[in-house]
Amino acid sequence: MPARIRTVVDPRFPVELARFRTARGLSLRDLAALAHCGKSYLGDLESGRTRPTCEAATHLDDLLGAGGVLAAMVVDAPPVTTPDDDQRLAHVIAHPNRLDGESVRLLADVLAAQRRLDDALPAPMMLPWSVPQWRTAHDLAVNARGAHADALREVAAEWTQFVGWLHAEARNDTEAVRVLAEATEEADALDSGLLAAQALNFRGYLERQRGNPRGIVRYFLAAFHTPGASPLQRVGDAIQAAHGYALLGDRTTAVRLLGEASDLTESAEDAEPPGAAYWLSPTFSRMGLGLAYLALGDRTAADNLRAGLAGLPADQRDAEWTHEYRRALVSATG
Repeated sequence: MPARIRTVVDPRFPVELARFRTARGLSLRDLAALAHCGKSYLGDLESGRTRPTCEAATHLDDLLGAGGVLAAMVVDAPPVTTPDDDQRLAHVIAHPNRLDGESVRLLADVLAAQRRLDDALPAPMMLPWSVPQWRTAHDLAVNARGAHADALREVAAEWTQFVGWLHAEARNDTEAVRVLAEATEEADALDSGLLAAQALNFRGYLERQRGNPRGIVRYFLAAFHTPGASPLQRVGDAIQAAHGYALLGDRTTAVRLLGEASDLTESAEDAEPPGAAYWLSPTFSRMGLGLAYLALGDRTAADNLRAGLAGLPADQRDAEWTHEYRRALVSATG
């Protein structure tokens, strides 16, 4: 059976639609006449009771001269599972003692697809449908028994840290802190240094968005020193901790950590990135180097930022998380 297309709507769409309409001096009746649709339909769109299609969002965007803002808030996400897959997962959820390897693989595939979509869609669009799927996987992991239960718990723990990342990206700070703390606890319960280090890394990212240098140092250093972290993780964490020290004015410690990162890079050059941090590479780390060198007032900041951004895979180049590096590049070249 064919997979269903999922339309993803940014939760800010209703407010933005009303804002553009009122800015144009149009009533609901006026816009309905222009759009050749019912006034009640538009009212339901602005209240959030009705979800727009991609075609409707694009049409309203054109009519209101929104410059693509409304159209970008509604997308068709690629399908992840087929109805047969959904039926299989529903059966396992109802009977967790019958968990099999194929069901674990399906859930891992759903998570992997969500992580890839995060490179294309804003976090506020991801959260409304990522969170319920995470909770389903989490509840199943709690109740699962048998040979495949541990593998499912690892998928669920990675999902927890991904949801924490989405909240951090969306600047839902309180929820991000809560979920990432939960992610660290789940990683420790699994004895996974890799997952624990990544959850701490995401917390460091949140502190960077908050403009808190001591928080940057605290969490990236904790990630750097977590036993079981991969070499590529440790390279990135050392660089980002160095950035925090540079912001604090501690040039000596920042330079020392950058030296440690450089030494680690040699041993990590041929290492495969872990699945939970698939984006990591020595080239990726150059964006972090750019931030650190910018804070140190080093003229190589721009070169590192350019190289890191240029080295991103095509599907990551417009990701929401790249914006801070692009802003830094403007600062470094201004």
